[in-house]
Amino acid sequence: MKSGIVAVIGKANAGKSTLINVLVGEKISIVSPKPQTTRDRILGILNKDGYQIVFSDTPGIYKSMTKLSDYMKVQTEQTAREVELILFVLDGHEGVNDSDVSLIQKYTTAGVPLIIAFTKIDIMEKEKLPFEFAKLRDAGIENEIIPVSARKNKNLKDLLDEILKYIPEGEKLFPDDVISDKSERFMIAEIMREKILLKYDKEIPHGIAVVINEFKKRETGNLYDVNLDIICEKDNHKAILIGKQGAALKEAASFARRDMEKLLGAKVFLTTYVKVKEGWRDKEGLLREYGYEKIK
Repeated sequence: MKSGIVAVIGKANAGKSTLINVLVGEKISIVSPKPQTTRDRILGILNKDGYQIVFSDTPGIYKSMTKLSDYMKVQTEQTAREVELILFVLDGHEGVNDSDVSLIQKYTTAGVPLIIAFTKIDIMEKEKLPFEFAKLRDAGIENEIIPVSARKNKNLKDLLDEILKYIPEGEKLFPDDVISDKSERFMIAEIMREKILLKYDKEIPHGIAVVINEFKKRETGNLYDVNLDIICEKDNHKAILIGKQGAALKEAASFARRDMEKLLGAKVFLTTYVKVKEGWRDKEGLLREYGYEKIK
């Protein structure tokens, strides 16, 4: 029996969460085309005959701008030191640049084996692949590179076969029926945040947090009551989130409720409020209150 943890690391929007969701076969992490989609380490657990791989989805790497982004950076750095393998996800559609090379070199010298998943090959020109790989080789990077497409399920078996080379023999870390370390309450908040990320433009999604006030199943009927606050940083952001006569928020909440009901297998009575907390991303007290532990 093989069992081990793989840190999935890469820049924002490289496709880390999508890759993990497809590999595990369940939606573990929310997905959007915007940076800061993943803010916490989230474990996705793949159980198969003969092995258990625990994928640790980490926040995307980019320049720290707030205490929240500092927190996210710490999550990634800590995860990279606690695993059997680093799976570095590189956005093939964007191509290889100097910052990619620097990051791979940094993690290659961390003392943990590293392989590269070259993602999104379904939306890039195939003839560019050799040139992109050559950029890495010319920079002295000799790590194994596996070109993949999570959405088209291309080369994922090859990727798993390569990962398994680094997974040691050992007992399972989680029971067979567990696919994530996160609670339903956590996932409910993430679903709401995902719909905001997808619906609203520019900086507004980056400055929001979702706080669950109530998450309770009624004693009769297959129904959950969910009451939550959407925290934003400015009064004009609140106005945009709510929209004219509340239309924008109603639409986002409606989309969120559908996914919540799918997750819980029950009807959801969802109540949402929007509150303004200026500069919350730079206030450690509010970060702790909203579920982001103190940065060490």
